[in-house]
Amino acid sequence: MTRHLPRHLARAALATSAATLLVGLATPAATADSGPPAPSAASRDAAHKAAQAPKTLETLSRFFSREGAVTRAAADPRVEGKAVPVYYLSPEFVAGKKGAPVARLEFLASKAVSSDGQEASLWTVERGGSWQVVNIATGDDETRYARAGAKKLPGGTVFHEPQINAWYVQGHARVLPLDKDAVRAVGADGTSLAAYRKRVQKAYGDKLPGSAYEKSGKAGGYDDAKAGQGAGRTSEQASGQTSGEGPVTVASSLAGAGALVALGLSGTALMRRRAARQRG
Repeated sequence: MTRHLPRHLARAALATSAATLLVGLATPAATADSGPPAPSAASRDAAHKAAQAPKTLETLSRFFSREGAVTRAAADPRVEGKAVPVYYLSPEFVAGKKGAPVARLEFLASKAVSSDGQEASLWTVERGGSWQVVNIATGDDETRYARAGAKKLPGGTVFHEPQINAWYVQGHARVLPLDKDAVRAVGADGTSLAAYRKRVQKAYGDKLPGSAYEKSGKAGGYDDAKAGQGAGRTSEQASGQTSGEGPVTVASSLAGAGALVALGLSGTALMRRRAARQRG
């Protein structure tokens, strides 16, 4: 069953995720034009190993068999390719902070596939010196758009604007669209980095941390009656994880909670938008 984070947990995620989920992921130097720092090779290797761990594969077997499409014993999940960095639109960029890159690193993602062709994305972060899978979601958006961006603009930074579920690649002071949602936002030919900043400042500038919008609780989740409606990108909420436990799957995706909550969208709403796009 798909569930959502209680409001108090979503608010807690806002306060803690940025500090805890980005530790050790990347080197410090970055500018708006050059893009955010990339994760180290060691980080990517550690994330890949976490994705391939026996307990992760065991959880994937349960995940892929959840609707009876394949039995747990026959799921035989495998991880394909290397872990890729996943960047979300940066609140600092929206706020107009000088030199802030357009996006910030939120987690590393690996693609998993079952024996019957189902696909899932493993979201991995470093916590307390060890790498852990914190979310498993259906589909392969993260790795697929990473490939698409590398093809469209080699060396560019692929990033996600979760508020409208749009994917872009940024480089050479340009922002280019990678999906239909992004085309609607910036046009088929993309836009300049400066113009993109003006657009997101207008859209989200009043929804940043400390704003009246955030303090009102609107950025901390949705009412129970609304949450989960149409949530097509399946994941399951679980309790917290320690180093001795298996992977955690979280409906509102704690790995990305800092970016989502800070800019006014819960993971549940993000899943609804992804589901609508997949149905269309």
